[in-house]
This record gives sequence, structure tokens and C-alpha cells, in this order.
Amino acid sequence: MAEEIHVTNDEEAPKKPAAPRTFTVIGVTFRDNAKSYYFDPKGRVYRVGDKVIVDTARGAEFGTVSIANREVAETEIVSPLRPVLRAALKDDIARYEHNRKIEADAAAIFPKKAAEYSLEMKLADVECAFDNSKLIFYFTAENRVDFRELVRDLAGMFHTRIELRQIGIRDEAKMLGGIGPCGRPYCCSTFLTDFGQVSIKMAKEQNFSLNSTKISGCCGRLMCCLRYEHETYEEAQKTMPKMGALVMTENGPGTVVETRPLSQTVKVRLTEKQEPPKTYSVTDIAPMKKPQNNKPAEKKPGEKKQGDKKPTAPGGTGNGDKE
Repeated sequence: MAEEIHVTNDEEAPKKPAAPRTFTVIGVTFRDNAKSYYFDPKGRVYRVGDKVIVDTARGAEFGTVSIANREVAETEIVSPLRPVLRAALKDDIARYEHNRKIEADAAAIFPKKAAEYSLEMKLADVECAFDNSKLIFYFTAENRVDFRELVRDLAGMFHTRIELRQIGIRDEAKMLGGIGPCGRPYCCSTFLTDFGQVSIKMAKEQNFSLNSTKISGCCGRLMCCLRYEHETYEEAQKTMPKMGALVMTENGPGTVVETRPLSQTVKVRLTEKQEPPKTYSVTDIAPMKKPQNNKPAEKKPGEKKQGDKKPTAPGGTGNGDKE
């Protein structure tokens, strides 16, 4: 009996989806910032709290391991992944501590020097590069500032390259950090990578009070968290009636006075009953058309309507002319 031979066409065979690539990374934080950045450990194992020297866009930097070795998907990293140069040595730690003292001295001197040149500048932070190649001053100001003379003066004092960077009020809050109205550290200083656009429309769709003190963060701008659930509310609003809409309920007709998109419920004030608004599910109400009052107004006794003809005398033509 001849043996059957099955030929499989590779082009027709279903292809298995390729497994997503993963990378071994560690998380590193810098200075007092709680935000972690991924780096390639280059095969070495690090524990949380270890001090490391990593390669960054600004050169070698001193950091602290906040996330031990772990595998992450390729979509979670920003390529190319920069490497960890080495575990921090005693000399590295000593240099880092020395740099922090330089930053403290610079922060104390900067306001005095700015006042000497009559510059209205508010210092937000000072950062000294790990290799002492430059000293960066971050400040806020209402208008543009000509600080060229100030830069030359500071360069002569610290004998290094000086950079002055004007930042916005939200960047200042991110650098300084703090506790928000929710009782947690600022989102911008912990995990946010950028400042997304936030609008007053987002607060309206989530039924927030439009009181500026309740929807503004400590920076004075609209709270970043208003956009976290915006898409969810926007989708839920599609099935909700509008405020003031006339609807029919099991208890009779009424007017929508409040909407709750996430629970898909509304509060309705009944038209025929003098009682507090009741809560209904959107599936238990039906929209109604508002009645259109196109009927002519009733004529009161002794009142003339527009277009009424003048009364005519007996034998007259009705237009005031005599025969």
C-alpha cells in the first residue's frame, strides 16, 4: 500500500503572531524627583536604593535605583535605551554631595544678585551637572528678562558655565513638588511625562463645580487629573439626555435637572407633582418633544386683534367711504 504524502504550502499555513520583544531594565530617579527612568543594566543586577552612574543626554549623571531588574515590553521604553555606566563609587558619592552644596550656595546667592541688577526673577531650582561642567538656574518671571550681565557675574563667581532657563508656573510646581488637594504628591512631579491640554469643557462634562478654586491645582492652572477620565465621560455622555430635556418616566413627564454619566442615571423633576427630583436609569425614561404653542392668543372682551376690520355703519362700504 502506497504511503500518502501530504504537502503543506507554507504561504497558506497560518502564521503565529510574533512574540513581543522584551528588554531587561532598571528604573532610576534623579535628585529629589520621584519619577523613574528606564536604563539598560548591561547584564548587571541592581537592587532598589543602589547608587549608579548612568549615561543621559546631558552626559554622565548620578542616580538612585528605584526599580530593580525587570522585563518590560518594547512599547514601554524609549529607544535607544541608554546604559548604566557603573555602580557609584565612594568618589562619585562624594562628588554628588559636593555638587549639592554648590547648588545650595548658588540658590542663596542668586536672589541677591538678581536684585542688584533690578531683575524680577523668582528662582525655582538650581542644578549642578555631575562633572561640574555647568550650573543651571531655573526661574520664573512675568516677562522676558535680559540677564546677560547676571550670567557673566555668576560665571565669575562659580568658575563654570552658567545657564539661566525661564520656565512656566506648571514646570515650577513639577520641580518643587508638594501635596495636592487629593492628599497625594503632585502628578507632575511623580509620573506625568508631559503636560497634556486641559480645558474647562472637561470639568463641565464631569459635573464639576466651575469654581476656579476647586478645579485648579496648586500651580493655579486647571488640574491635570481632569483629563484622566475625560474619554470615559465623553463616551458615556452620548447616551445621556441633555440638561433641561423633557422626558417621560413611570411617574409621568418631567424635566432633567441632573445627569450622572458613569452610573447612567438622571435626576428628573416631575411636572405634575410638587416633590423633590427623583433618580431614574436612562433605560427607564423616554424623550419627549416640547409642546409648541402656535395657537393664536385668545381675544379678551373688548380687545381688538391685529388685522380686525373697523366696524362699518349701516349702509356703509366698510372702508369709511360714503356711497
